[in-house]
Amino acid sequence: MTRICRPNCIIPPHLLEKLLRSDDSEVHKAALATLLTTASLRGERTVRATFAGAAAPGNGRRTVFDCQNGRVLSLAETARSEDGPPSADESVNRAFDGLGATRDFYHDVFSRNSIDDQGMRLDGYVHFSSHYNNAFWDGRQMVFGDGDGKIFTDFTASVDVIAHELTHGVTENTAALVYHNQSGALNESVSDVFGSLVKQWSMKQSVDEADWLIGAEVFTPGIEADALRSMKAPGQAYDNPLFGKDPQPDHMSKYANLPDSDNGDFGGVHINSGIPNRAFYLTAAGIGGFAWESPGLIWYESLKASSAETQFQDFADTTYQKAEELFGAGSHEQLAVLAAWQDVGVQISGVPTGVARARSLAAGRNGHDGRDGLVGREDGLAALSKQIGALSLQVTGLAKDVTALKAGR
Repeated sequence: MTRICRPNCIIPPHLLEKLLRSDDSEVHKAALATLLTTASLRGERTVRATFAGAAAPGNGRRTVFDCQNGRVLSLAETARSEDGPPSADESVNRAFDGLGATRDFYHDVFSRNSIDDQGMRLDGYVHFSSHYNNAFWDGRQMVFGDGDGKIFTDFTASVDVIAHELTHGVTENTAALVYHNQSGALNESVSDVFGSLVKQWSMKQSVDEADWLIGAEVFTPGIEADALRSMKAPGQAYDNPLFGKDPQPDHMSKYANLPDSDNGDFGGVHINSGIPNRAFYLTAAGIGGFAWESPGLIWYESLKASSAETQFQDFADTTYQKAEELFGAGSHEQLAVLAAWQDVGVQISGVPTGVARARSLAAGRNGHDGRDGLVGREDGLAALSKQIGALSLQVTGLAKDVTALKAGR
């Protein structure tokens, strides 16, 4: 199968296209330049992906370069290295710290040795181009624009944006989810999930304390928008005359069937990612505590077990299986995964609807205490066992009836 390579950018194309229609000439010009630069990056990234071993191992060592508003990365000057002192440029320091936070998160939480699990060097480039409204992972390094100053600000300001982009590298080195349609939306969702988890881990926030927003810092103060996306409430990150309403769906019934093209966001990868995003948030909320622990582990192991064309259904089934492998059949964690996917309209394969509903209701009756996840867990599991037992008897009875009917023929 030919691997499809796309530029992994934090700003979705539908937002930039709306800015193209702005009456403000500066906003229009910045949006056009950003779209054109992104288009040119696509070809460069496709060529780069054909070369194996392009990123040399280096124990996750960080280096940040200053592009000085140029677009040729090879001409950028070294601004801060792993052994060097902090820079006088805060963009450099924020990029350096964000790279480190992401590296340390993957190492400390999942024992992963940098992006490729082989000590890949982490190179970041700041002040890329002029008024560039984006940040991207190009397959080897992280690149940050300064924003146009009117709509978007410096993209180094958001640690979850940095972690989001670097996680595209993790995905490339695990499942290699192809960047179109549902596999592409999963690719984007995985980056949102771990981008948010890096921020939560860095700030030691619980599920309840986290804002579950992606890119809350990228808009200038004059823009009425909470963030680029909301994992807790897809479709509600913004609603203003400039951008319109956040188009992300939170349920499969609202899935956006878009063309697999530039204008269609390659099948809506930045839009339909709202569905698995919501599933992860619901899983984390159902389990409680710190989201990078049980929920993050389930998602990480599921990513490693996925493949290039994995679809929503496939990934949901894998998270359910991994929850069982990690925490046991019928565990609180597995029930939370089941209920979460069911709530976004994805039914776990092999789990009858009635059983899924019984398990979901049993899990829902348990109270969340914000510390270990559940109050009254034993009572909930006892009720669940009774309900599953009753359903099993019904299924057995139906099977006997079917056998008897066949025998009667």
